[in-house]
Amino acid sequence: MKGRPIVIGVAGGTGSGKTTVAMRILEQVGAEHVTYIPHDAYYRDLRHLSPALRTQVNFDHPDSLESELLVEHLKRLKQGEPVDVPIYDFTVHTRTAETRRVEPAPIVLVEGILVFAERDLRELFDVRLYVDTDADIRLIRRLKRDVQERGRTFESVIAQYRTTVRPMHLEFVEPSKRFADVIIPEGGFNEVAIEMVAARLRSLLEQAQAG
Repeated sequence: MKGRPIVIGVAGGTGSGKTTVAMRILEQVGAEHVTYIPHDAYYRDLRHLSPALRTQVNFDHPDSLESELLVEHLKRLKQGEPVDVPIYDFTVHTRTAETRRVEPAPIVLVEGILVFAERDLRELFDVRLYVDTDADIRLIRRLKRDVQERGRTFESVIAQYRTTVRPMHLEFVEPSKRFADVIIPEGGFNEVAIEMVAARLRSLLEQAQAG
């Protein structure tokens, strides 16, 4: 690995297809060249709160994430140092005792709804991608994910969407779109946009490795 890594941020609303876009880019650029870090891993540990109080936390507000730790980790990866990324258990809203060792790679790909909302984090990205998908599609995807993968009830997901997800999207996520270098409509289904981004990243990767 020559030179410093290329750091890419992928933002967009909940259920927009950010992870799909990130995985498609990883496939096209080559997994061996990419380190992937989800911003979701940096949710603050809520074990000091009762289970009932944990469910009342606004998980869609920037303060719910320890972005300062992610900033520190990205700076260390840029310097060629490995980091230990937290592992978060969404079923109980706490971090597990384990961490995931992440080694530096030529491309560091960071994905999350609020990665452009925090200035210190946003400024670390060399390339900023925003995945733009209709609200109704995003809601359907979130319902399916939270019920099937995170043990939530249909009613709780809808209540959370109305009280925090949608308001925070309008206050923080949607406005952060203006910081994007590229806006990708329809997420992972936009073959043309993904191919263009992947081609650009392969070119940057070649330049970095040559330098």
